Amino acid sequence: MTDEKLRANGDSGPDLAAVVAGGTIDVPDFPKPGVAFKDLMPLFADGRAFHEVIDGIVGHYGADSFDVVAGVEARGFVVAAAIAYAAGVGVVPVRKAGKLPRQALAASYELEYGEATLEVHEDAFIAGQRVLVVDDVLATGGTAGAALELVERAGGTVVGFTVLMELAFLKGRERLKPRTVHALLTV
Repeated sequence: MTDEKLRANGDSGPDLAAVVAGGTIDVPDFPKPGVAFKDLMPLFADGRAFHEVIDGIVGHYGADSFDVVAGVEARGFVVAAAIAYAAGVGVVPVRKAGKLPRQALAASYELEYGEATLEVHEDAFIAGQRVLVVDDVLATGGTAGAALELVERAGGTVVGFTVLMELAFLKGRERLKPRTVHALLTV
């Protein structure tokens, strides 16, 4: 597949896919040998591009379709906070283990290069509250699955799951079925 086709592949169309692709740098062998880290910091640092991405996500769902945004640590926090602000709703962090100060629910999972645990405060959501869950990259689906499970265990109703980039070769979307994944760029 050519670079042009990679840039054009995304659930919100070729223009937003190209914006995400243009703001991403591959970092080889990070965090360990054989892993190619997708660095989205250049996208976050480009005000025009970041604005376009956030508006694209809010436009995809509609600002009135969710009550709160849950962002997965750490880069998901950046995206979730911006979406929440643009939509006029609250934001809830889904954190790595041991980072939350009050009673929390936990879910452990495997990722492509190890194991981890996520947590969310037990009282993070009002029962039935509509939650848009956001992360930066969908890889194997372990992190996403744990985050979605935590939101529901804490009383939220997941109305969407969106990522800036999906690494399709790791088949995370398949692992999350029957849930719908919204990825701005699929590589």
